[in-house]
Amino acid sequence: MTGLEEPDSGNVIKAKANMKIAFLSQEFEVSMSRTVKEEFMSAFKEEMEIAERLEKVQKAIEGSVEDLELMGRLLDEFDLLQRRAQAVDLDEVDAKISKLMPELGFSPEDSDRLVASFSGGWQMRMSLGKILLQDPDLLLLDEPTNHLDLDTIEWLEGYLQKQDVPMVIISHDRAFLDQLCTKIVETDMGVSRTFEGNYSQYIISKAEWVEAQRAAWEKQQKEIEHTRELISRLGAGANSGRASSAEKKLERLQEEDQIEKPFERKQMKIRFPERGRSGRSVVAINNLEFGFEDKVLFNKTDLMIERGEKIAIIGPNGCGKSTLLKLIMGLEKPTGGQIMIGEHNVLPNYFEQNQAEALDLDKTVIQTVEEVAEDWRLDDIKGLLGRCNFKADMLDRKVSLLSGGEKARLAFCKFMVKPSTLLVLDEPTNHLDIPSKEMLEEAISEYSGTVITVSHDRYFIKQIVNRVVEVKDDKLQDYAGDYNYYLEKNLDAREKDLEREAELEDKAPKVKAKSKMSKAEKEARKKQKMKAFQAAKQKSKGLKNSKRWN
Repeated sequence: MTGLEEPDSGNVIKAKANMKIAFLSQEFEVSMSRTVKEEFMSAFKEEMEIAERLEKVQKAIEGSVEDLELMGRLLDEFDLLQRRAQAVDLDEVDAKISKLMPELGFSPEDSDRLVASFSGGWQMRMSLGKILLQDPDLLLLDEPTNHLDLDTIEWLEGYLQKQDVPMVIISHDRAFLDQLCTKIVETDMGVSRTFEGNYSQYIISKAEWVEAQRAAWEKQQKEIEHTRELISRLGAGANSGRASSAEKKLERLQEEDQIEKPFERKQMKIRFPERGRSGRSVVAINNLEFGFEDKVLFNKTDLMIERGEKIAIIGPNGCGKSTLLKLIMGLEKPTGGQIMIGEHNVLPNYFEQNQAEALDLDKTVIQTVEEVAEDWRLDDIKGLLGRCNFKADMLDRKVSLLSGGEKARLAFCKFMVKPSTLLVLDEPTNHLDIPSKEMLEEAISEYSGTVITVSHDRYFIKQIVNRVVEVKDDKLQDYAGDYNYYLEKNLDAREKDLEREAELEDKAPKVKAKSKMSKAEKEARKKQKMKAFQAAKQKSKGLKNSKRWN
């Protein structure tokens, strides 16, 4: 659609010749040496080139007072550049950026800050802002939620929902697809099919389509078999006319009107090997203190984790989620307090966020698992790899030749060899496709041990956890329920904060306002905020009972 690749056959037909297509790639590009304002300005390449040339010509005119011929040429060019500037709305560039920046969450003070000083989530906002500044007719988003924390993903959903532009989204984030999509296009085995609705509706519609297609195929197969039997019975002679008619019908059924048997991928099943049962106490965190020179991550905070709990650690990027897992595993040492692992049969198995990147590229697929599966028979290793969708012809393939998703699956195969009673998982769904995520969710659900996971995948979290711990303000805030329970409690807290804020505003001494907003407008704004919170709260309660999360 972007023209970056040429089709082998067929055509990509655009609604209009000058259609603007904006593309946000997986690895969005920003210049770390630019300021935020300069980064947004880079979206206006033609406009910036005109502005730079105008400035140079203006300076040249000032320096050519004594050369009238040169000044004449420069004045002609200056006049031409000004007309071009008006044609491309050069005067509107600053206005557009000034309007967009606060919508993306940037303050006026951020304009002069370097791009490098912002996290990946904020850099994504810059990339998104640059393509929106181009007023596109179509927006293409390739895995836009990669590497984003939950808050930023939810912000992105809300922001995109407000955009009046058609979008094509590639994503393995099922909750994101649920929130934004009105159609799902499934591409499998070289065939594309379109289903109306969001991801959850697609799952239902796809199952119904497969069932109907299978029934139609089975009915046709019976008709084909019946027609063959009829031809065999009629044979030649007096019934040759009927036999010829039946043969034509059979030919039509097998060629022109043939119904294809629906292709269904076999759902692979994996399990995490367990070794007995741990004691009730698995991890005890008391008065934990930890941080770096420029940032305190944990300040005198506590957490108790017991056998069988499945816990999600959530919070914004950089708050210390992955560091907490490293502290639990003993890879980092607390600067204060202590972390104690239960004494009875607590056998942890740790999946690091970059586990796939740490694979030895020179080893083959089967060698990668063999090196850690000391007590496993070769057939069992091949069986495990097969369940993770590594076919026989892939076993001797070098890791360097695998795709990102294949490396992620291989890393999990290697991880699953070790028996455990405690799984510690750091972003386990990164780079996994949806079938692999579903396989992982089922394996974790059937695991009887304890699970601690850091993840930004809300669908995954909703499927597996029974407790949520939020890293916030250098503390571990505990929510003794699933992710929907966390959402409800979080909305309650935000609603109470808003009520307190409104009360303080009412009690505060009345000062002459600089704003031209009337009292009635302010009151309406408060009510609007409260209404938004109530709507969000109601939506959360609805989600809790929603069939799609069961």
